[in-house]
Amino acid sequence: MPPPGDYMVPRASSGAELNTPEFMDKMKQGPVFMLTVLPNGAWSMGRNLSLWFVYLLVVSFFSAYIAGRALPPGAHYLDVFRFAGAAAFIGYAVSLWQMSIWYRRAWSLTIKATVDGFLYALVTAGTFGWLWPS
Repeated sequence: MPPPGDYMVPRASSGAELNTPEFMDKMKQGPVFMLTVLPNGAWSMGRNLSLWFVYLLVVSFFSAYIAGRALPPGAHYLDVFRFAGAAAFIGYAVSLWQMSIWYRRAWSLTIKATVDGFLYALVTAGTFGWLWPS
């Protein structure tokens, strides 16, 4: 079994090899796949939730930065909601679209994740609107 990591088959050893007839033939014959090998053992939910929390903080930080640069203290709730929500949506959802573009992840999965990202953005926007300084 290969060690943990990301693998692509077939894999060119250099950029020049990508255009050779031999490599093109390998691509046509297949199989062509990308694979992520995870480390052995049980998943650590604590680790995953901790990383998720850090991710939420990072997206919230940039949402706050964008809204804070665009709006003064005492801004109207809907203005704060709009700026913070748009920034949060970009962080939570738009960043996932590249997986379907470049790695051919099923668009149905990307759309579902986008809906989740939209819901997270709504919560983020509502929280910023509610807590915005007067």
